[in-house]
Amino acid sequence: MAKQKTKKFRGSRTCGGGTHKNRRGGGSRGGRGNAGTCKHHFVRSMQRGLSFGKHGFKRPSSTISDKVIVNVGELDEAIEQLVTDGFAEKKGNGFHIDLANIGIEKVLGSGKVTKPIFITAGEFSSVAKQKIEEAKGKLTASIEKTETPEPE
Repeated sequence: MAKQKTKKFRGSRTCGGGTHKNRRGGGSRGGRGNAGTCKHHFVRSMQRGLSFGKHGFKRPSSTISDKVIVNVGELDEAIEQLVTDGFAEKKGNGFHIDLANIGIEKVLGSGKVTKPIFITAGEFSSVAKQKIEEAKGKLTASIEKTETPEPE
């Protein structure tokens, strides 16, 4: 099919484009590039979707903060090593640990708890609370002091 079409236009000056003036410059395509996006190239700009203008809202980076987390299963596995490293203490049958010393802010509830662990941390998930209390451990929420300016 393609061979016949090219054969058809062999030797013709305009290859089916009308007079020799047509198909010459940028004017025959409605300008060059993105020129005429509201008139000639409207369909092309519609295909791009939301490519022009401002869209949405960007949160200031000062408000975004990721919390440092740990799962109770990971704590349970690593508690012996934490005692030898000096981050936790073994008192009787239970292990006491203050996670603020390590830099952990929140305890999540993934994994198994086999030992009684007494944890002090900023936040706990509900599943973490449940698992630690089932293993005869205890949770203590540490209250971090934040400096707030007093109203005058």
